[in-house]
Amino acid sequence: MMIEMFRTDQAAIAPSRSNPSDAGLDIYACIEEPIGISWGECAIIPTGLKFGIPHGYMLEVKNRSSVAAKKGLVVGACVIDSGYDGEVFINLHNIGRETQKIYHGDKIAQIVMLPVVHFYPKEIMIDALYRHDITMSKRGDGALGSTDDPKEKERQKQLRESFRTLTELGTYEHLRSLKQGE
Repeated sequence: MMIEMFRTDQAAIAPSRSNPSDAGLDIYACIEEPIGISWGECAIIPTGLKFGIPHGYMLEVKNRSSVAAKKGLVVGACVIDSGYDGEVFINLHNIGRETQKIYHGDKIAQIVMLPVVHFYPKEIMIDALYRHDITMSKRGDGALGSTDDPKEKERQKQLRESFRTLTELGTYEHLRSLKQGE
């Protein structure tokens, strides 16, 4: 797929793909003076580039593995929406222990074009989100390692099964009976 690109600064370097099979295009810093990013700090780095992103797509800014691993610089705000027609800036955070310098022409991140599914949330009145099979996951509300506990997995499975055939009213009554049994 081809998209339009415009240089806001003639010194800007066009994005490039190092290998034909790479998912992302490398993005380069377009700065007049070096920028230092101290440990725990962040900086907004200009690219000197604008992109025409078609409806139904977005550009996602991703870390370059070498920049993250060797310099401790990781990307912050990552989404460039279709319809945004300003210069792209890269938000870099220094999670390393040393101040890092960015120079004009440094590869600082990569961009990947992704399709967007436009969704609209529908509020429900009862907290039974996965009462119908809309996911393959059996995760439940577990977080931060909860899938490591086999007893918790079994409890979530039993709870989900108890909702499987209920109507909205039946779900409400079932939830009330579960609360009373606690």
